[in-house]
Formats: sequence, C-alpha cells, structure tokens
Amino acid sequence: MRTVAVVGASLAGLSAARSLRKQGYDGRLVVIGDETHRPYDRPPLSKEFLAGTLGEADLVLEAEGEDLGAEWLLGTRATGLDRTSRALRLADGRQVPADGVVIATGAAARTLPGSAGLAGVHTLRTLDDARALRDELTRGGRLVVIGGGFVGAEVASTAYALGLDVTVVEAAPTPLAGPLGEAMGAVVSGLHADHGVRLLCGVGVKGLSGEKRVDAVLLEDGRSVPADIVVVGVGARPCVEWLEDSGIALDNGVKCGADGRTSLAGVVAVGDCANWYDPRAGAHRRVEHWTGARERPDAAVAALLAGGAVEPGVPRPPYFWSDQYGVKIQFAGHAAGADSVTVEAGAVGDRDVLAVYRRAGEPVAVLGMNQPRLFTRWRKQLAATS
Repeated sequence: MRTVAVVGASLAGLSAARSLRKQGYDGRLVVIGDETHRPYDRPPLSKEFLAGTLGEADLVLEAEGEDLGAEWLLGTRATGLDRTSRALRLADGRQVPADGVVIATGAAARTLPGSAGLAGVHTLRTLDDARALRDELTRGGRLVVIGGGFVGAEVASTAYALGLDVTVVEAAPTPLAGPLGEAMGAVVSGLHADHGVRLLCGVGVKGLSGEKRVDAVLLEDGRSVPADIVVVGVGARPCVEWLEDSGIALDNGVKCGADGRTSLAGVVAVGDCANWYDPRAGAHRRVEHWTGARERPDAAVAALLAGGAVEPGVPRPPYFWSDQYGVKIQFAGHAAGADSVTVEAGAVGDRDVLAVYRRAGEPVAVLGMNQPRLFTRWRKQLAATS
C-alpha cells in the first residue's frame, strides 16, 4: 500500500496510525479529522476537565516528541468514499486517494428535539462542548441532567462537587439497566441519592421551556423541573452517514468482522462507529469505550495490511470505568444474557462492592465499586475463560 488514510483524529484514529507504523507500514499516512484539535483524551471531559482540575494541555494524547510521519488534515470532515478507487471526498472539496482506509469517525451526541438555539442547553462529547459547559457551571445555579447514563452521572457528580443544585431525569425505571442490569444499575445510580442529588426515574421529557434561554424541563407526566442549565445525555449515534453511498454495509454503525474488516476490501473500521462481530456472543456489538478504541485498532490494522490473510483473534471483553462522587466504578464483559448476579465482596449499602455476572455458572461480566485489586483479578479471569 502506498497511501493509507485514517478518517477520524481521536483516540481510535491515533491508535490506528500508531499501529500502522508499529506494524511496519512506511508509506504515506493521512489522518483526517473534523475537529481542529489534535487527538485528545475524552474521559476527563465530564470529570477533571469540567471541574477545572485538568487543563487542555493535560488532555493531549500524543507523546512529547512523537512523530508518526503523518499528514494531518484537521478541521474538515469526510463526505464520501468511492467504492471503486477508495478515494475520500472532503467537505472542503479536496479528494484523498488511498489504497487502504481506516474508518474511525466515532459517534455524535444525540440532541433533544426543539432544543436548538436555546441558551443553557448542552451536550458533552467534544472539547468544545466541555469548554462551553464548564463556563456555565462556574456560574452555579440549577442543573438538570437528562439521561442517567455514565456521562450524565459523571456530569451530575462533578456539578454537585461544584455546589450546583442537581436533578437527574431518567426515562427508564432504573438508570444503567442496559450496561449493568437492573439490580446493579440501581445500586450504582443510588450514588445520586446518597449525595442529595434528585433522581427522577420512569418519566420521559416532553420538552424544554424558555424564550431565549432554558428555564425548565417539562416532563411527560406534567411536572416542570426548574433549570438554569440543562445537559442532554441520551446517548450517541455513530457517524456513518457519509458512507451511505460507499457500498459498505451499515447496521448500527459500520458492520465489521471480528478483526474490523468491512464489506469493502481495503477498508476497516475502529472505535465508536464500528459494529464488530463478537465470536463469544455470535452477534455484532458496537463498543463505545476507551479501551476498545485503544486496543482494537491493532487487530484491524493487521487485517488491513495482510489483506485479510490473518485469522482474527477474539477481542478482549469490553472494559470501562467511571468516577462518581468519589467512587471508582469498573465494569468488564457483557451483562446481557447473564442469568445471575452475586455480590462476591463488600456491601451494597456501603457502595463498596464486587459483583460477578454468570451465565450457566460461567462468569460473563464483573462490576467493581471501590474494589480495584479484586476487580483486576476477576477481569483477568474473565478474559482467560471467555
């Protein structure tokens, strides 16, 4: 291959670029990103950066002096991929011919219908999002977080520590039931109540009120929750619309094999936009976690450089972590399909827990709250037995 283009300049794209060089690729390397920023770390955006304890320089992912010999085309997005030549079309009119392509365009935060143009309403996905939200939180006031997932919970925790009045609204009966299951989701989300943060579950959001600036969140049951600031944390959608005419199979992102190969030869996908085949589950899964964006590009790059001639391995079970109200939460594996959950250590009431999820007696996932050493041992066991 003479030219490889990496579309997406966040962690997954940077990891792919590093892996290309590490695996011996010495040709032209082009990295395309729609943001103007060099690759940066996203997990701190909802925590330390939002709290003001980390600056922008602390988010930089590239090591000092690192030189991948890449051409960086930043501040422009890809708008199309030619299925025959694999040439990329960019929004600024340029075209980038490529022999191989790594798709790493990630995902974008979902928004609330009718909220566009209303001041005080935020999503949190990018550095620019975090800058804007941080400026607002420094003024204090009443914050309503719509969505009780991990990002929403981290924002609530950070805002609580900054002294804001915080309410979390969650449409599901129990927050985090999807990734953690209903029982343990309730345990983790109980951290809100432990710290005096209001948690309103089982009710959807009808809309927002306010003329130029938001002043309340309107719930479907008729209640109105006063708000000076609103954060919408209702998930993300994979950024793959630019591939609709490319011939690449799309299904909840870019549909891939167990090694990241797409339906188009010479093209692989990694990161939040990639829906990889999971041999353990016999199904495709899209994993939106830091570790997946860091680890999986190695396999995808190997498949790209070998033209698919290498046998794909089994990806490690997904792993993610969250810091909320001073509690370290870690999770590995898939809760879906587990037929039992048992607390192996700690006490639920103390939010100091190690819980193991099993299917037919075999561990398929593990959750730790302030149990880092025991969690690490179980995570290694999970990877070895999966």
